Amino acid sequence: MAALARLMPAMLRLDASGRIVAAGPTMARIVTGKAHLHDAFEVQLPAGAATVAALCAAPRLRLRLRSDGTALRGMAVPDGAGGAVLNLSFGIGVVEAVRRHGLTEADFAPTDLAVELLYLVEAKAAVTAELRRLNGRIERARQRAEAEAQSDALTGIGNRRALMAALARLVEGGGRFGLIHVDLDHFKAVNDRLGHAAGDHVLAEAARVLAAETRAGDTVARIGGDEFVLLLPSVPDAARLQAVAARLVARMAEPIAYGDEMCRIAASLGLVLSDGQGGAGPEALLEAADRALYAAKRAGRGRAVLAGSTAQGAVGAG
Repeated sequence: MAALARLMPAMLRLDASGRIVAAGPTMARIVTGKAHLHDAFEVQLPAGAATVAALCAAPRLRLRLRSDGTALRGMAVPDGAGGAVLNLSFGIGVVEAVRRHGLTEADFAPTDLAVELLYLVEAKAAVTAELRRLNGRIERARQRAEAEAQSDALTGIGNRRALMAALARLVEGGGRFGLIHVDLDHFKAVNDRLGHAAGDHVLAEAARVLAAETRAGDTVARIGGDEFVLLLPSVPDAARLQAVAARLVARMAEPIAYGDEMCRIAASLGLVLSDGQGGAGPEALLEAADRALYAAKRAGRGRAVLAGSTAQGAVGAG
């Protein structure tokens, strides 16, 4: 029996009544405290086998541990004394059996290919995990690169690329939305008097104010120099758009502290309200807002002008 246990660590020996009288080291750990084969296992194949003779007559066995459902397969041969010797293995369930029972290489026969299978499984798991981590890093890098490509480096808000993508989506969606083109008045005077660092500070503060005055789902972008564009989805009407613009004009007129100096600017705004029915594309809408903006500047700056209805294709200032 000692020699059999070395050759077949998952071996069981039964007496004529099915009582377990010996076990290999692996099976001894699994069936600890079980006196009879049927106490430890449910015999699935041959179905209904109740005697040792029936087990030996079957070409193969399929058993299931009653304690945790671990499946085993094998065969039984008579031992010449009315009992039987069962040589069992875990088959394709070996990976789960290793996890459940804490099996190691010593629990398998030296000739058992299960150990090589386990090495392959572990290698595959390691490679899969590393590929998953690598893909995660690549995806995060892609997202960072995409975010950086659509962000203004100075202010942190969107840039022209982000604006055009958002504007194209709104136009394609066909819903009502508002567009506000903002140009800072007297910004050049700040740059000339206090230098570019002060100008950058003013731009960053202006972007912060614009972002603070918008809602989640709105788009705020710096499209160059001291120009910004806001997209406001679901604006119900011109009155609402003009109310938002009036608030922006007031906020932009507030002094901005820079060291011991106070920077004073204003903002001219060109407004466009689109109901998505006029067929105007992104460029046409931006051109309409740009003309309304310059109408605001001609009217004295520090104010907002609403372009004509884009639904009718008009682009004149109102």
